[in-house]
Amino acid sequence: MTQHPDICSLQAHRYVCGLSQDQAAVRYNSVTGHQTSLGGTSVNAWETWARERGSAGSPPSFASLLILAAAYGGGPAGTAEENISPSDLVAEAYERLAVEDQLALKRFTTAKAASRAEHPIAPTGHPAELRTRKIPAEVNDIGPDFGLAVPTVEYGNPVRLVYSLPNPEPGELLNLTWASFGYGIERLIHQIKNIGRRIDVDACFGINEAGLVMATFLASAQFGRCPIGYFKCNKSRDFIALDKASIYPELPESPTIVLCDFEVKHADVVGFISRQIRSRYPGAEIYFAVFGAMTKGKLEVTDFDDLTGASIMRAANFKAVFVAATMSPPGIEPPLELR
Repeated sequence: MTQHPDICSLQAHRYVCGLSQDQAAVRYNSVTGHQTSLGGTSVNAWETWARERGSAGSPPSFASLLILAAAYGGGPAGTAEENISPSDLVAEAYERLAVEDQLALKRFTTAKAASRAEHPIAPTGHPAELRTRKIPAEVNDIGPDFGLAVPTVEYGNPVRLVYSLPNPEPGELLNLTWASFGYGIERLIHQIKNIGRRIDVDACFGINEAGLVMATFLASAQFGRCPIGYFKCNKSRDFIALDKASIYPELPESPTIVLCDFEVKHADVVGFISRQIRSRYPGAEIYFAVFGAMTKGKLEVTDFDDLTGASIMRAANFKAVFVAATMSPPGIEPPLELR
């Protein structure tokens, strides 16, 4: 889809499986135990609807999306067990579904995240049921997944699947390994994919060097190598100033921007930066991706306002917020002491 923006998500998933529309219909009927007699014309109608605005085609129902997710999860041979979210199948057309189906998709995704949160890490260090959570051996100790409701786009999935970063040495910074850093970025990508709609981004901006690394990975892995910006902040005791080494790419009017920061604590850095973005790029829509968010008490929280920087992020009026992990004071340190 990154390489061919004209291909809708429904069609892209079918192409990945190497199926024609008729073959996709056969796979669909197989998943239902041949209790349905779907034809290739129905698959064509769904893909036409997803690809084009207007009256052409017809949208798949929530039930059909569930069956399609299972069908395409079988891969080219039909024997794989890929976990595909039904929301991913209509990423760019979610808002055009019937309201009932939008609500069903949102509830399904929320319930799935809550179910994952109820299954803690198994004694081996691996999750009991979350198939996608492959934790490298050299990763820092992390807590179980839990669902955190955050500000998000209209009709989007508000629940982020977050993990905690327990600190074995309270009162000292938690030094992250490269594996931990990469795992957190993978978690942010997973959240972005499961927001309930496709996000077309004009640029990724990083705050300081750690944020710049995050922005580079997100731009390359998720947003088709979009332009990258850089905010170098000079912080003193009482104020924040931008260094002249900051980089501002040329962008279209009213751009969509993903802003990346390594951590959010008490200081209003993201508020300051978001004001700078809107001043330089009028009408910009800003999504915010942060690696670690400090909590006010326990690490496993379900309420966004239990985060130390909740009021700061709300005031910044982000289009949506993505959080990889929660942390305790005094915070976390990126690899090689990136700043």
